[in-house]
Amino acid sequence: MIVGITGGIGSGKSVVGEILTTLGYPVFNSDIEAKNILQSDAEVKASIIAKFGDDSFFKGKPNRKFIAEKVFSDKENLAFLNALIHPAVKRKFSEWKETNKVHSILFKEAAILIETGAYKELDKLILVVADEEIRIERVMQRDQVTREKVLERMRNQLSDAEKKKHADFILNNNGEESVIKQVVSILNQLGEDL
Repeated sequence: MIVGITGGIGSGKSVVGEILTTLGYPVFNSDIEAKNILQSDAEVKASIIAKFGDDSFFKGKPNRKFIAEKVFSDKENLAFLNALIHPAVKRKFSEWKETNKVHSILFKEAAILIETGAYKELDKLILVVADEEIRIERVMQRDQVTREKVLERMRNQLSDAEKKKHADFILNNNGEESVIKQVVSILNQLGEDL
């Protein structure tokens, strides 16, 4: 069984992924994999430099702030980057799936599982939600960016209301309920005996 974990920026997807990893479940983090590809894939690097210019990389490493400014303010640029990165992430996920096939449940964490249609290839989908203000504060603190930059990124993602239409489980990460208890409850519903 393959279960997706998704949610808007700052919702706490990674926290859920870390809890599952701690409990011994394999979790494929698509966002981390995408960052690795951005840094290590020569073809991807060349395409980004051709599109956005030499400032895209600094001392051989991706200039994430520069690239983020290019893609989060322009839907065409975002579509270009996604078309470049997503097939490579998909290949990595296939390899990872094969390596981890001995496990009864595999988890795939990604910010835009619904937007890309990748959720259709999964057996179940967990949506992590949190109030917009909480999410904005988390991202401002984590990424050291302005409120406007966070809102710009949020505008490029579907709303939680839209995402809920596709979710099998909704996990609330506002700090009111224990995330661990909610994760264990979902695992129980998936047939895992913890």
